[in-house]
Amino acid sequence: MKIQLESDQDLIHQYIAGQESCLEELIRRYKSKIYTSIYLLVKDTYLAEDIFQDTFIKVIFTLKAGKYNEEGKFLPWVMRIAHNLVIDYFRREKRTPVVTNVEGFDIFDILHLNEESTEDKIVREQTHTDLKCLIHLLPSDQKEVLIMRHYGELSFKEIADITGVSINTALGRMRYALNNLRKMILSKEVISKT
Repeated sequence: MKIQLESDQDLIHQYIAGQESCLEELIRRYKSKIYTSIYLLVKDTYLAEDIFQDTFIKVIFTLKAGKYNEEGKFLPWVMRIAHNLVIDYFRREKRTPVVTNVEGFDIFDILHLNEESTEDKIVREQTHTDLKCLIHLLPSDQKEVLIMRHYGELSFKEIADITGVSINTALGRMRYALNNLRKMILSKEVISKT
């Protein structure tokens, strides 16, 4: 059976048994989701890369020590590790994420849209830039849920597990985030029309 067709759980068992290529396949499967979620929280390419690497170092140590017990939930488990490392970083730095315009990786650069005109591309890029700025104005708990749901594509159950809250709390934070974004967009439209 090809390694790409194996389940996460099978790959983990084979990796623990000594087949290194199985971990490479798991990283290949989830690198984009995990890295993007980290980057959107820290807003720094180099820091995101460091935390991504630290996440997988922790994954490797946990797997090699035989302490992995998240049967069938590899991605949420890794996302929780990454999330905790981001929190640890900000605690150490005693600061909160700030919005910066960092050159380099941008999630919107990897979204491929079919043939679009230059005008469409400019409008889309401006919309994405505006939306990212608005997202970073949200309270951190709302921003976190929004990023995990839309950019990390996690379920509300997975988000609840990672953040240590109930599913209802995660859903509520998402609802508040969307309502707040709507209000900010409407107020921005009113300001730009005057």
